[in-house]
Amino acid sequence: MTGDLLIRNSAMVVGGRVVDGDLRVVSGVIRSIAAGGGLDPHDGELVIEGEGLHLLPGAIDPQVHFREPGQPEKEDIGSGSRAAAAGGVTAFLDMPNNVPAATGMAAMQSKLDSAARSAVTHHGFFIGATSDNVSDLQAAVGAPDDPSPTAGVCGIKVFMGSSTGDLLVHEQQHLEDIFAGTAGIIAVHAEDEDRLNARKPEFAHRTDVAAHAEWRDSETALIATQRAASLAESHRHRLHVLHLTSALEADWLAGNKSSLITTEVCPQHLTFDDGDVAERGTRLVMNPPIRYAEDRETLWRRLADGTIDCIATDHAPHTLEAKALGFPKSPAGMPGVETALPVMLTHAMDGKCSVSDVVRWMCAGPAQVYGMVNKGSLVEGYDADFTLVDLETRFTITDDDVWTRVGWTPYAGMELTGLPMCTIVDGIPVHERTPGGSLRGEFKVKPGQTGTALRFS
Repeated sequence: MTGDLLIRNSAMVVGGRVVDGDLRVVSGVIRSIAAGGGLDPHDGELVIEGEGLHLLPGAIDPQVHFREPGQPEKEDIGSGSRAAAAGGVTAFLDMPNNVPAATGMAAMQSKLDSAARSAVTHHGFFIGATSDNVSDLQAAVGAPDDPSPTAGVCGIKVFMGSSTGDLLVHEQQHLEDIFAGTAGIIAVHAEDEDRLNARKPEFAHRTDVAAHAEWRDSETALIATQRAASLAESHRHRLHVLHLTSALEADWLAGNKSSLITTEVCPQHLTFDDGDVAERGTRLVMNPPIRYAEDRETLWRRLADGTIDCIATDHAPHTLEAKALGFPKSPAGMPGVETALPVMLTHAMDGKCSVSDVVRWMCAGPAQVYGMVNKGSLVEGYDADFTLVDLETRFTITDDDVWTRVGWTPYAGMELTGLPMCTIVDGIPVHERTPGGSLRGEFKVKPGQTGTALRFS
């Protein structure tokens, strides 16, 4: 467990290209990358033969809900981190809508302490905004004239529309106070609360799952996205629009997105549409909702042209018992942290994008958006966080194959590729699979043995 490692003869994704060769790690840091190979083993270092595998930077999931504290039957930081590592994810950013919500530094420190004990990957946490906690936000990230980010605190989360949990900030003055009084990055769940409330009675009698996307429509999302963008421009504040879902928003951002604004999309919104929701039911219900084929294809175009900066999962697990309640009683949200990389690599192998595109969107993109230090790329001097993936084998995923505590996946029954065969954190193998073995694989480290709080520039 020294973090000294040599990976030989893999197809490495370096600088936007796939290059065959070797990579050496010393004390958890990338020491050398040799295109064409030729690196000889050193005494005491672990050697991994990567022939037939692609070596990617560890994926970074910048939006997960690991449900700690308060809902351990769904997930906690330890179980969520293990699910992440099993999916080739070496760093995550966790959301604050817990029970109770994480809206002050005591709660943030409690989550950081828990991650130090139980996580096996790198980690960061959002502090939640309320209508009256600007001073708490400043303690976490600083004020505009005195930015002072706390290690492990990645930014501020604002729910502009009600979703899961009791965090909601939608009054204009409260939003102005947050944008005017804080430093760092503000990430917003962009749905307009007034429109949601005004339209709710129209759908109160509906029990068909299609009503979800009709109620939480594209206009509801666009209004909030435009409002958040206006606040960002007025106060010269960095803004990240979470989980973009609609063609309406994506096309508007393509023409109006400044350097202050970034955004993301989830694999499920690039994979499913309303026909899949009708087939799979409440397993695919989330906020904002999965929409229509036109939206899905527009999101792909805007991801390709750079309007969308990165990919996140919005991993938000609920038990199957809760999901089985049917619409509208079923809670919104689905697991996804351990399937995101194979899903996107499957799209790449099916010709929708390239493997280098997936690396740009899932590794370098999140690192750049949040200013993560030495993460997201295979670069000499960067941290040795990798995943070795098998792009030749196809497998059919089932609920039994996942590590998330709720024990199910929205992709059950789908044929995928890109299975992570080895996930490495700071040069230490954390999770491994063997050819022909269990799709779940096995962990090689104990909780808390690998992973640290992320640093942000």
